[in-house]
Amino acid sequence: MKRRSFLGASTLAAMGGGIGAMNAHDAHSLQNSGSVTDNGKLAGYSLEELLNLYHADLFDDFLPFHDKYVIDHDYGGYMLNVDRDGARISETKTATYLGRGIWTYSFLYNNVDRNPKHLEELKRTVAFTLKNKPEGSALWPDEFSRDGKPTKGPTNRVYGDLFIANGLSEFAKAAGDDRYWNISKELLMKCMKIYDSPDYPPAGTDFFTGVEGISVPGPRIQGHWMCLLDQATSMLEYKSDPDVLEIADLSIDAILNHHYNPEYRLNDEVVNHDLSRVDNKLAHYVDFGHNTETAWMIMYEADRRRNKKLFDTAAGRLRHFYDVAWDDVYGGLFHTLKNVDDNVWETFKAQYLQAEMLVGLLFVIEHTGAQWAKDYFSQLYPYVRAKFPLKQYGFPLWIDYADRRVTFERHANRAENFHHPRHLMRNLLSIERMIKRRGKVSGIG
Repeated sequence: MKRRSFLGASTLAAMGGGIGAMNAHDAHSLQNSGSVTDNGKLAGYSLEELLNLYHADLFDDFLPFHDKYVIDHDYGGYMLNVDRDGARISETKTATYLGRGIWTYSFLYNNVDRNPKHLEELKRTVAFTLKNKPEGSALWPDEFSRDGKPTKGPTNRVYGDLFIANGLSEFAKAAGDDRYWNISKELLMKCMKIYDSPDYPPAGTDFFTGVEGISVPGPRIQGHWMCLLDQATSMLEYKSDPDVLEIADLSIDAILNHHYNPEYRLNDEVVNHDLSRVDNKLAHYVDFGHNTETAWMIMYEADRRRNKKLFDTAAGRLRHFYDVAWDDVYGGLFHTLKNVDDNVWETFKAQYLQAEMLVGLLFVIEHTGAQWAKDYFSQLYPYVRAKFPLKQYGFPLWIDYADRRVTFERHANRAENFHHPRHLMRNLLSIERMIKRRGKVSGIG
């Protein structure tokens, strides 16, 4: 694959000193404290107590509900349109949530619970999904009936195919079958080619943020790099591949060096096709969900590469994201800064953002024991436990989206099958590793 022209010659040289050194001014000190806890506690819990909480949230809450109400044990796939009590609202299945669910249960099987039931359900869902695999450069149909007939054509975005690719690459590990990894690579390369087109998405389409008054031809969207990065790095954990590595490098470079706006040290969600800044103040739109996810994904990849400078840069960005997004009045993190210069916020609270931040903070703690990360985790985790679990209202699962105060609403129309379990599983594994090391930091590089 030909390296794209927007990369500087030295930017990705071994992914070593380049990125870390270029951005050293904004990376906070990650002084290694030697311990992941303060006096044996983190967020008020011992590591064993924290492990038990995460284990219960996954095995006693999320998995039983989804097994009973969401997984289609007859046809395969996931019927996510259910109310809080599991009452089914719709039997529709979507490409995005098929891919997300395949990833969730494959990761569960590979890393947390080797129950053969998970693998059998996965095989059924993968077969359900692949029977609608499109040919050539076409994208996956967006929606399906319960028995697998397409009911809605493709969207004009590559998200659905990327999530299916993400699921299939993780399933390849579970099934021990490289065929699924190869399909995953095929989808990844197709999506990268489509995304690289100067008329992506189709001309006249405003970028997905919905900000009025701006339309960017062939925009570069941080949420796309995020999915490309997550997919590529997941595949690289399975086996090395130069094409996949290049996409990982391209994504890291775009996120750290082009979407990042040094003027206010946040990532603009959208930049021009050539990765230059959009010359319009309405483009100063910050999605803290994507800012946070990309930060911890880069940290995970830095750990895989044993690249401390890259890790420190991403961790420093994560700290600043937290500082800016924290709600000093009601607690929690705001999701959307619609206009940085005018300080215009959307004040709703997204559970997935809180979860992604907890993943990033715990990973910083695991590797460095940085005091700021322990302090922030100890602030955010109790807030999340107090506000989002629905058990206090007599229902399973957690609230997904709510107003600024996280006000409970009796009814919902979807059960989330990706961000929440990913948070639970990744942090469960982090805590297990910390316990195994008896609370000592792991170090990196």
